[in-house]
Amino acid sequence: MTQPSGGRASGTRSKLPIIAAALAGVLLILGIRYFTTRDDSGSASGGNTISGAPNTGQQPAREGCTTVTVAASSEKAALMGQIANSYRNSGRTVNGKCYDMVVNSVASGTGEANLAAGWDETLDGTPPDVWTPAASTWVSLLKTDLTAKDKPNLVSTAPAVLPSVTSTPLVLAMPEPMAKALGWPDTPIGWADVLALAKDPQGWASKGHPEWGKFTLGKTNPTISTSGLAATIGTLVAATGTSSDLTTAALQRPEVQQYLKDVESSVIHYGDTTLTYLSNLQRADDAGSTLGYVSAVAVEEKSVLDYNAGNPSGDPATLGDHAAPKVPLVAVYPKEGTLFSDSPYVILDAPWSTADKKAGAQDFLDYLLLPEQQKVFTDAFFRTADGKAGDPINASADVKADGVTITLNPPAPEVLSQVRSLWAEVRKPARVLVLMDVSGSMGADSGSGGRTKLDLAKSAATTALGQLADTDQVGFWVFTTDLPTPDTITADLVDVGQLSQTRKPITDAIAGLTPLNGTPLYAATRLAAEKMNTSTDPGSINAVVVLTDGRNEYTDNDLNGLLSYLQSSSQENGVRVFTIAYGPDADLDVLKQISEASRAAAYDARDPATIDKVFANVLSNF
Repeated sequence: MTQPSGGRASGTRSKLPIIAAALAGVLLILGIRYFTTRDDSGSASGGNTISGAPNTGQQPAREGCTTVTVAASSEKAALMGQIANSYRNSGRTVNGKCYDMVVNSVASGTGEANLAAGWDETLDGTPPDVWTPAASTWVSLLKTDLTAKDKPNLVSTAPAVLPSVTSTPLVLAMPEPMAKALGWPDTPIGWADVLALAKDPQGWASKGHPEWGKFTLGKTNPTISTSGLAATIGTLVAATGTSSDLTTAALQRPEVQQYLKDVESSVIHYGDTTLTYLSNLQRADDAGSTLGYVSAVAVEEKSVLDYNAGNPSGDPATLGDHAAPKVPLVAVYPKEGTLFSDSPYVILDAPWSTADKKAGAQDFLDYLLLPEQQKVFTDAFFRTADGKAGDPINASADVKADGVTITLNPPAPEVLSQVRSLWAEVRKPARVLVLMDVSGSMGADSGSGGRTKLDLAKSAATTALGQLADTDQVGFWVFTTDLPTPDTITADLVDVGQLSQTRKPITDAIAGLTPLNGTPLYAATRLAAEKMNTSTDPGSINAVVVLTDGRNEYTDNDLNGLLSYLQSSSQENGVRVFTIAYGPDADLDVLKQISEASRAAAYDARDPATIDKVFANVLSNF
């Protein structure tokens, strides 16, 4: 367990000037060498997703045709890109004009935040003419956030009910043996059963399987992820004991809040996408340890079939690249009710909108709703726009066409806003050590207004800290070679402690950073993981966040040893290592191996301009 935060804070304050002075001395000694020869080269980007990245395999736009930009949620963007190609080749016109659809993959929560902030084309990419998030809940939140900021509504008031292009319900995906231990497929299972297992000190032993350990839940961050938001709403509905719509009054009841807090206590970590869980589960299945990773993951029904097809990303381009899992997932439809991800199609009333582009956007919607295109969606494991199952769902033993017995209505906008606030209050706390590379190459120009890569990283880290609560435990280290510290490669600038006490020391330490020497990536990562593993908190998400712009440049080049250590220490509540590959020369492949070994995720910020968003996505795991 950690020491009291007060003791940590005083130790931090006394240590900072000494370390800072020592670092400054090293810089004076090595300054000339730094400016004449860089000790490592490049930067890396780490990330599950970069918002606005097209990456949908589309054909180039045609000369003379109007381009309509579509921001689509990540789980369907690749599929919509294929349909956009089909639309392009169909010969359709509107009033004699041709249109080309460019589909960009934008996470729903990211799209909502970008639109609410005004959509900065420099940071967010081409502004969309159409926004199709995974669920209508994001449209409600956009309206609420725009109103709160006294900004014009971007969502047309007509039609009163937004059209959907496809749909899929939220489910709890469970390894089949675990689901059967709870009575699946004959016994209805729901959030109440999850809560009972999460609170039971015996864990799975209470169901006759002590070898499975405690019950663990995979659930994404509801402030940016559709499945995480839907799971939070479903949990709160179950907590009220009714299937009626949530109200602000219900959310204020102490027993309802405690119910949500108890469920959240079983979460292994949060995150911006369910792909982290499903990819890690696939690797665990490959290693024969499926039942040792996670007991259930809140995902969309489609993801269960994607995973069982050996394609957890759901990208049509990667279907067939991996064999089906040895232990399949099955879909549990919460007995208390569930939400549908209804994929609304929003033709935006934005400053950049034109009547011409709106006409093309409407024609693409008409095309998407044709039976031929609806079959494209159902063949890819979605349901139709009106919720009907296609052949793959009807033929599967792992999901049920009639599995949803109670369909929940999305809460009112003001209730949705309160759901987000309540989750932030009761979510599982975090205990995180941020480890930042200050090697010489971090002083290279970022290509962004004359600022160095380190300048951008410092700003991103400081801003992202605002996502964490004062009650979280956070510390800050830096790493490079030839430091005046006992291990010569890491400097413990701020001990892990309660953020209410460490926030200012961390921001002060970040502000004073300067680029130095080489990159002891493997040794520094191991030291940080070992430090955190000596004092893990079973009630918190324990993690290390590593940002580096290079590759290992140190005598300790034992990558296999590091991976073996992380694999063995990441069981149960062990420390997870989330990595950020920052800049074009970072060793993203190695960083992926490091994160995967600890059952975490690597993030891609190879374009330094994306570091703000990527750092925010990394901290969404906590």
